[in-house]
Amino acid sequence: MDGPRTIELLYGRGTLPLHLPPGAEATVIRKQPLPKLPDPRAAILAVFDQPVSAPPLSRLAQGRRSACVVVCDITRPVPNGLFLRPMIEQMMRAGIDQGAITVLVACGLHRPNEGEELAELIGDPWVLDNIRVVNHLARDEAGLVDLGVTETRGVPVVVNRCLVEADLRIVTGLVEPHFMAGWSGGRKVVAPGVAGQRTIRTFHNATFMEDPLAVQCNLRGNPLHQAQLEIVRRVGELYALNTVLDEDRDLVCVTFGEIEASHLAAVDFVSQSTCPQLPRRYSTVVTSAAGYPLDKTYYQTVKGMVTPIDILRPGGSLIIVSECSEGFGSPEFRQSQARLVELGPERFLASIMGKALADVDEWQTEMQLKPMRVGTIQLLTGGLDEAERRITGVELIDSVDQAVADAIARSGDPVVAVVPEGPYVIPVYGGPAAVD
Repeated sequence: MDGPRTIELLYGRGTLPLHLPPGAEATVIRKQPLPKLPDPRAAILAVFDQPVSAPPLSRLAQGRRSACVVVCDITRPVPNGLFLRPMIEQMMRAGIDQGAITVLVACGLHRPNEGEELAELIGDPWVLDNIRVVNHLARDEAGLVDLGVTETRGVPVVVNRCLVEADLRIVTGLVEPHFMAGWSGGRKVVAPGVAGQRTIRTFHNATFMEDPLAVQCNLRGNPLHQAQLEIVRRVGELYALNTVLDEDRDLVCVTFGEIEASHLAAVDFVSQSTCPQLPRRYSTVVTSAAGYPLDKTYYQTVKGMVTPIDILRPGGSLIIVSECSEGFGSPEFRQSQARLVELGPERFLASIMGKALADVDEWQTEMQLKPMRVGTIQLLTGGLDEAERRITGVELIDSVDQAVADAIARSGDPVVAVVPEGPYVIPVYGGPAAVD
């Protein structure tokens, strides 16, 4: 049989092997390989000198009294250790006082990053030793500024005070598919990254989430993307550094410049590599939650359930592996999942429709409904206790190999789609040879 018999799925800090049963074959779906940057630090310095739709960083920093640099929290593998120090050193050389520079961790409504985790996140001891680093707290009203509401949908624009009041504002992040906002990075680092809870809970309500355009890899007409753009425009002058990584987590692209333009440049670079077209749908799809750090919680694992559903045949089996090394997620997410199990999918959805403010983290439960409408979801994890396993709302399995064999036996289809990198790859059903 052609093709690999054993496929490694990202799981925690390593991999978990899938061994295909006799007679089965796999369609392994990966990003189109992109050339690694031979000298990542040189590439970063180059984009500082030649940004997109903006002056060079050395000029941008001149005459500024203060600066705020926003970084993503620990759930994103952004290579902060590569760019934070050279960025900050350019600011200091341009005249910004070291004590007037803040690195702000974009936690959204996630927990703060502290201790060894913060050191891992920042990636450079020099930054931690010399620069003020703080976590964004979305519930801390004293640390937020109210900038009114967006014109299109009336979303409250409540943003971290440190960012709003800085003379020079730069956000940094990773551009990858996002299962509701289209693409991560750029404007998303501001909202929800450093937005207040009223902002986050508004544009994560069911009206936004159930919009058919609020899907991965789509920006056109996406209501979340539109709200995010209105929010960043209300904040004012903003710049962004965006990174793109390959499956090995090596840097393949970096852009810097005006927040909207630099983000679109990174999206244009990565989009064709990330969204492979498949000529058929599959009765069995095997995927991952992308390994560490994204698979630290069940909350983040939901992303890996949503992103491959375009190639899942109705009634098929979607099998996902996720370590969930930190367990389930927030207390609010636990409560939401418990309601899902108690009410069932249809009654749960009915209970949240019409809310102007979504309950914290219930939007992730709502997103889990999408793959549940298509087929059966099965999860292999080593990180959930018995109480947590009861409120996942999906079927728990002990063996991926056995789950695949059983799924093939049920469907009679021996071809299995395998997405080792999980939600960082978005397979799309379609193309000239599409059949179903």
